[in-house]
Amino acid sequence: MIPQKEFLAALKLHRSDAVVLTTMGARGDWAAISEHPKRDLAVSGAMGKASSVALGVALAQPKHKILLIDGDGSLLMNLGNLITIAHKAPTNLYHFVIDNGVYGTTGGQPLPGVGQYSLMHLAKASGYPSCHEFDRLDDFKSNISAILNMQGPAFISAKIEYFHDPHAVGNLLPAGVPPMREGWKVMRDELGTT
Repeated sequence: MIPQKEFLAALKLHRSDAVVLTTMGARGDWAAISEHPKRDLAVSGAMGKASSVALGVALAQPKHKILLIDGDGSLLMNLGNLITIAHKAPTNLYHFVIDNGVYGTTGGQPLPGVGQYSLMHLAKASGYPSCHEFDRLDDFKSNISAILNMQGPAFISAKIEYFHDPHAVGNLLPAGVPPMREGWKVMRDELGTT
């Protein structure tokens, strides 16, 4: 299992100028380390829809690499979007999933069927051309550069240690993370339109 903050720190080293969308428990940890906040969008108040938002951004901004940091509980609420993403095949989309087996934002309730499915295999069966799963930080660090140099869409499941933070429960935005509406405006001004 990988500590979430170490996973995100490793990803940050390979971000370059990519647009990063975060949802659920990753929002605050990413905001604390991001060096390009104008290229970040915290998807809030839309549990289960982060992959839909990321697909829209990827299709609208084909010249920019789009990194989505999704939650496993969030993804399970909208599994059909795996098929939609694979069908649309945005070559600039990299779908990372914090796979910790719980609904972390609502208090750490276990996800249904934990241990009976593999998110990576669901993505592969849906048609993602590049699918990966990591449970060791060293393996992730050794492979992330090559993955980000492949054409997307790519799916990357990271087995993350769940850490219960009683102050983070609820869908409130962490301090310093702008509301989604404000984040859209900042990102639109940063990227322009295509």
